Amino acid sequence: MDYPLTGYHHITACAGHAQDDVNFFTQAVGLRMAKQTVLMDGKIPIYHLYYSNANIEPGSVMTTFPYSRLEGRKGSGQVYATGFAVAKGSLPFWKDHLKRHKIEQEPAAERFGQSFIRFTHPSGLQFEVIEDKDDQRKGWKTPEIGLGEAVHGFHGSVLSVREIPETERFFIDALGFRKTGVDGAYHRFETGTGGANKTVTLLHQPDRPAGSWTFGSGTHHHIALWGADDDALTRQKAIYEELGYTDASEIKDRFYFHSMYCRCPGGILVESCCNVPGGFEKDEPKEKLGTKLHLPPWWADRQEEMMKTLEPIRVPETATAH
Repeated sequence: MDYPLTGYHHITACAGHAQDDVNFFTQAVGLRMAKQTVLMDGKIPIYHLYYSNANIEPGSVMTTFPYSRLEGRKGSGQVYATGFAVAKGSLPFWKDHLKRHKIEQEPAAERFGQSFIRFTHPSGLQFEVIEDKDDQRKGWKTPEIGLGEAVHGFHGSVLSVREIPETERFFIDALGFRKTGVDGAYHRFETGTGGANKTVTLLHQPDRPAGSWTFGSGTHHHIALWGADDDALTRQKAIYEELGYTDASEIKDRFYFHSMYCRCPGGILVESCCNVPGGFEKDEPKEKLGTKLHLPPWWADRQEEMMKTLEPIRVPETATAH
């Protein structure tokens, strides 16, 4: 079967306070601010912030909803951790850098022969930096993080599940991944060439209670896989329906891209998405990306209301321009 999705586009999590989130991703993780906008569903004004590598490539875009009004419940059926790829040999730098920023971190560990450090967002979200010698995507340089140490983009996500078989079947039969290894409780799946940006890891946690699926700080919301265009999303929806995954959504207009959602058997929400002409530059030029808040056209009349409701944020100049 010709599967239409080829790797990650973005991963989305619910953070806590917006400024804490900005500081964490632009200074501790060292990503650029790619876009400031708002959650396009519902009526409550909530930021939707986009961070990325230097070229804002699919597979490097971390997005957050700073949702301090409600705390999520961590558990199975959720993204356990998001992993960022960094250069081979850079973990000693990251250990010291995270320590300087007073970021809680675990000792370096190894999974499938790759060394990683797991660390914690102020809201409790879990992230990793994983050494990958083959990833050549261009990171974003900051005053503290050089290109040799910078995050290249996603390596992949670690998904907490109580049972492996049905989620395994979903990723293989519906999305075209192949199983490439088991390391203790970790089950690795890869698509295409495999490696960075093409890896999903299931973490078998049979006794872990289910986590919440609503918006709530401290929990990831979904992973998003990338397709070339609307036709790719239509073909993916047809695959879901043919296999009996009938809860796939309609294709939704997210202004900067189009999306379609399906919750996998283990509980994790999986989005399929594609870029649209103009992408993030539809409402601001390349040199101004991430410098100010933009609303989708259908909410333009709420600008004044939202500016009064949203917590003001300050984005470091070093996160928007070189």
